Parts: sequence; C-alpha cells; structure tokens
Amino acid sequence: MQPQQKSVLCVGLVCLDIINVVDQYPTEDSDTRCVSQRWQRGGNASNSCSVLSLLGTKTSFMGSISRGPVSDFIVSDFSRLSIDSSLLSWVSGTTPVACCVVSRSNGSRTVVLYDTNLPDVSLEDFSKVDLRNFHWIHFEGRNASEQLQMIQQVVQWNSSVPPDQRVSVSVEIEKVREELYVLFNMADVVFVSKDVARNFGFESAKDAVMGLSSRVRPGSALICAWAELGADAIKDGVLFHSSAFPPMKLVDTLGAGDTFNASVIHVLSQGGDLQEALSFGCRVAGAKCGFHGYDEIAQTFGPEPVQT
Repeated sequence: MQPQQKSVLCVGLVCLDIINVVDQYPTEDSDTRCVSQRWQRGGNASNSCSVLSLLGTKTSFMGSISRGPVSDFIVSDFSRLSIDSSLLSWVSGTTPVACCVVSRSNGSRTVVLYDTNLPDVSLEDFSKVDLRNFHWIHFEGRNASEQLQMIQQVVQWNSSVPPDQRVSVSVEIEKVREELYVLFNMADVVFVSKDVARNFGFESAKDAVMGLSSRVRPGSALICAWAELGADAIKDGVLFHSSAFPPMKLVDTLGAGDTFNASVIHVLSQGGDLQEALSFGCRVAGAKCGFHGYDEIAQTFGPEPVQT
C-alpha cells in the first residue's frame, strides 16, 4: 500500500459549535439580535479533519462521543466531508457543546464550552487501531498520560516495519497545562500555541521555538503560529518563518489555528518541506479568516479548485 492511499488520523475532541454571528460583541446583561446562527461540528482535532479533507487528504477521526441528536448531526457532517468516523468511541453521557459568538466588526470569536467531561479515548481504544491504515497520526494534547502510551505504541510499530510503512506523529500543545508538556519530546512535529509560549515567558513565535527547542527530540520540528504576525518553526537548529496572509476583510477567526495545523500536516504528510508547509499553513489559515466555516477552503486550495 502506497502512503498516498493511507489516511491521516486525528485524535482529540469533537463537539457541537452553536455559532452566533453578531454585528458587535454584546455588552453584559443586554439583549442582542444575531445576524445569523448555525450549527457546526467543532473541536480542534475534528476541525483539522475538515480542513485536511477539503484540501484533498484522506482523513479519519478518533474521539469520544455520546448518542443523541447532537451526535446524529456530527456523524452526518463527518460523512458529508468524506471523513472516516469508524473509530469514534461511543460512551454514555452528553456530547460537549460550545456556544460561539463571532463579531462582524473585527472577526473576533468568543467561545463558551459546556465541557461534559466525556472520557477521552484511552490506550485500550487506541490499541485496536490498525496502524497499517495510516501514515500520519495527529494528537490534540488532552489526556497526556494515555496519549504518551499511544505514541509509544506507534514508535514500537515504526521499529518493526520498513521505513515506507512508518507512521509520522504530530501533537498540538494548546492548553496551558503542565501535564501536557511531556508530549514535547514525543512527536516528529510539535505545534505549540501562543498561549503556551507566553506562559513560558516568550513574546514572539521566533523566541518561543528557539527557547523551547531543547524540549523536542533531535530531528523533530517545533512550530508556533502567532496570529497576524505569521508563524515560525525550528528543526535541528534551523529557523523558518512565514508572514501572515490576512484576508481583505476579517470575518471569522474561529478555527484558524486548527486550519493552520491541518494545512501544515497536509503538506508535510505528502513529502513537502517545512518552509513550504509553514507558508501554506499561513495562507490557508489567513484565507479562512475571510469567510465563515471551512467549506470555501476547497474552492481555492482543494485538489480541484473552482475556476473563476
């Protein structure tokens, strides 16, 4: 089986986003009419799956979900974008819901998550995954102690197969949680968020990747996006930078980081180099900020762009 016939697997959160678009962010204790409202499948890993699929990468999702009308919508939307959801872990409880307010005046997004504390996918769940079906696995940093063991299973697999059958691993360290930092040295590609970088005392993406580079293993890439200032990366002591590519009008920044991560993975998983991946990630994430949702990504960046 050739690498291009295999999938990229994203492991992490899926939730329902209820998105209210308003002219301006409302003041507290006020009544405000929204311009529009929509349901959208959300969650970092879930969003990255959407972008990967729209870019033309065969994609699978693994995460926890609970049965009910919300999960019916989510599963249907996975199918709509040709994302394999056969690895969903069905558990009892309530699927998380995020209420999102997107301001048309500046494109800001404010998220209030009802986190129902569904158990994340476990090592036992992951042990059932047939790694022959994947050439890249991306972990949204969550239950790090379990994910560390999942990655160790991938490492063991890689040591037992020829190079062309090995599985690359990326992780996203987005939340400021000490327990997640063990994942820095567990992956081939590490995405560290602006919030985490600032928590370590860094005030730029360049300073962050330079200052945190000792935490990743030799040969791995460390990447940090910094919104309108673009993104930086480091690999084996070599620095890379891409400027941002903002849209003509800022419309919706919800999921821009997930879009960036997915776009970088899309390029790297197809054999592209780090500079190419960084620039492409900034281009797609910038474009995404110019429209609501993700579907328009396919028109410009997908495998068969719409002719205008």
